[in-house]
Order: sequence, then C-alpha cells, then structure tokens
Amino acid sequence: MRTGRPHAAWVLPGVLFFTFFAVAPMVLALYLSFTKWNGLGDPQPVGLANWQKLIHDPRLTQSLTVTVLLTVVSWAFQTVLSLLLGVWAAGRQRNRAVLSAIFFVPFLLSSTAISLLFYALLDPNFGIIHGDTLGTTSGAFLAIVFVGGWQFIPFHTLIYQGGARQIPEVLYQAAAIDGAGRYRQFFSITLPQLRNTATTSSVLMIVGSLTYFETVLILTQGGPGTDTAILPYLMYESGFKSYDLGYASAIASFLVVAATALSLVLVKLSGFGNMRSTREGM
Repeated sequence: MRTGRPHAAWVLPGVLFFTFFAVAPMVLALYLSFTKWNGLGDPQPVGLANWQKLIHDPRLTQSLTVTVLLTVVSWAFQTVLSLLLGVWAAGRQRNRAVLSAIFFVPFLLSSTAISLLFYALLDPNFGIIHGDTLGTTSGAFLAIVFVGGWQFIPFHTLIYQGGARQIPEVLYQAAAIDGAGRYRQFFSITLPQLRNTATTSSVLMIVGSLTYFETVLILTQGGPGTDTAILPYLMYESGFKSYDLGYASAIASFLVVAATALSLVLVKLSGFGNMRSTREGM
C-alpha cells in the first residue's frame, strides 16, 4: 500500500476556520480604524484621524506602560512556576499523574468565572482577606497577575511536562555516571533541552498577557483610578462606553501589530525558527 503526502484538501477546514474567525475580523478592525462609527448607520471614512488621536492620546502611554509591566511580571511568574511544576510532573509515578490532572482543572474554567470567584474572595467586607486589596495600586496589579497565573500556569505546565518527557533518558544516565547531581542535571541538561519549549510557552504567555480583558474588567475595572487600565480595557472603554468604535478598532489593530512584532522578535532572538530535534542522532 502506497502512502504519500496528505492531500491539500485536509487543511481546508482549518484554513476556512482561521480565515473567518481570525483574518476576517482583523481586516474588518483595520478597516474600521480609518472610519468614524458609533455602531449605528454606516462608518464614515476619516483617514488617519483615529491613528493620530491614538498617538497623541495621553492615556496610551499609561496603558502601554501598565500592559508591558503586566506582561513582564506575568511572564516571569508563570514561567518559573510552570517550568518547575512541568519538570516535576514529567515523572512516571502514578501520584504525579493524578495530581497533574487535578492541577489542570483551573484551565478548564472560563476567565469570567475565575475572575468572579476571586472578586468575591477579595471582597473587603465578605472576602477571606481583610483589607481592600483591590483598592490599592499594588494590590490590584498583583491580584491580576495571580489570578491570571492561577488559570494559565496549568496549561504551560502541561507544555513543559511534554517537553521534559521528550528529553532522552540516556543523557541523565551519562550525567549520573559522571557524578552530576540532580541540580547539576537540571541546569546542564533539562534547561538547555527545554529551550524550544520555553520559547513556545513564552510566545503564548506574551500574546495572552497583551489580551487580558475579563480579569481586569471584573476585578478592578481599570482601577484604582486608571492604574490597571491596560490597552484592551482602553479599547473597551472607547468602543462600548464612548461608542467610538473607529478609535477602538485602531487600538485593536495596534495590539495585533504589537503582539505579532513581539512574537517575531522572541522567535528570532531565541533561534526557534532554526530549531533542530533534541533527539537527533539518538
């Protein structure tokens, strides 16, 4: 029986899905960014007015700063924990498989449900933590980082778990013969072998952090004041509070460009595009 390359028709469902639910909305948002539209009637072309407004908007600098800070802190928090948990969960013991399955449950919940849960837990009057945690700048910011990590660390743990299980066991056996301990094996074998896995996880984290919305909307509503008003929340305020959907589309287009550029830079700097299999030659 001859086996060959799959027919191109097999990719058609995926291409159509991506086109209708990703490419088409982005193209529509880009078009609306050059118009003035309140959601009713026909969009009116305004040229580069929305983009000029975005550049000179004093809220952009603050929102961009908060967004970048949230992205960096979330990346550091989630990467360290998910890497350690993923390497630990890669063990073959039965109890680790059970605990990994339980630990993955938060990722199955919606961001809205999780945010509502923690909003109730952090309530200054009826919550489990005394004091107005969400009423301070540092408390609100750390709450967003923690809630996001609580939901998405299990997903990235699964990625690192899969990567750690692909590391050839013979490398650890050779290291043990040479007298390398567990910590030396981790830093000399595990971490280098997980470089490509870390790049994949980091790209997903960065893009996800740039698109945080439900957590900020429910927990802080951009507060206190505007201290946690990230770019997606600024887009929401412009589009659904001020009904300036043209300006909101400009912010959305800016987010797409920024997320894509950051992902490409990360892939370029990490050498991910030229990666080779860690099992090559085994």
